[in-house]
Amino acid sequence: MTMTIKILLVDDHTLFRTGIRLLLQRQTDFEIVGEASDGAEGVKRARQLQPDVVLMDLNMPGLSGLEAMRLIVADMPSTAVLMLTVSEEAEHLGEALRTGAKGYLIKNIEADYLVNAVRRAAAGEPVVSESMTAKLVMQLQHQHNSPAASEKEKLTPRERETVACLAQGLSNKEIARQLDVAESTVKIHVQNILKKLNLSSRVQIAVYAVENGLDRS
Repeated sequence: MTMTIKILLVDDHTLFRTGIRLLLQRQTDFEIVGEASDGAEGVKRARQLQPDVVLMDLNMPGLSGLEAMRLIVADMPSTAVLMLTVSEEAEHLGEALRTGAKGYLIKNIEADYLVNAVRRAAAGEPVVSESMTAKLVMQLQHQHNSPAASEKEKLTPRERETVACLAQGLSNKEIARQLDVAESTVKIHVQNILKKLNLSSRVQIAVYAVENGLDRS
C-alpha cells in the first residue's frame, strides 16, 4: 500500500499557493493538509497538522521562512521542510541547510521536479535545485580551504571517512561498500556524528564537511 504524504503549504502569495496545491493534488499519494500565509501561522499549522513535508517560502512578512523552519525542525524533527523560493543567493541556501532544511528549491523548477522533490524529502533524502548546487560548493570551498584541527579532533578517523562520504551524497549502503563495513555500522557512525556535531540531518553534515574541509577523507 502506498503511503500518503501529508503536505503543508506556507507562502504569502495566495495565487502561488493555489497553483502549487492544484499541481500536487493530482498526485494520488499526496494530501494537502493545510495552508498558511506567513511564518507564524505556518508554525502553528505544522504543530496542529503534523505534516510529513512543509513547502516553505523564504521571504514572508513577520516571521521569515528561516525562522519558522527553525521552530518546526526543533519541535518536529521528523517533518521535512523544503524551502521554495525565488532567491538564488548561495548564502541563503547555505543558511537554510545549516538551519535544518531538507532541501532548497527555486520557484521556476519544472512541475515534475517539484513532485519528485516532495517524495524524496518525505523519504528522508536531501533535495537542492540543480542550479544551486555548484553555487553552494563554490562558496563554501572558498570560505574554508583547509580542515580546522579542532573540528577534526571531534571525530574518530572512521567517522571522518564517513563524513567525507556523506559530503559526496553517498547512501548508507554505498558508504558501507566503500569503507568495507556493515551498513548497520554506518548507521551508528552517522548517529554519532550528528550527536557530536550537534546537527540534525545528513544534509547538515554535508554542508558542515565542506565548510570545515572534511569533505576529503
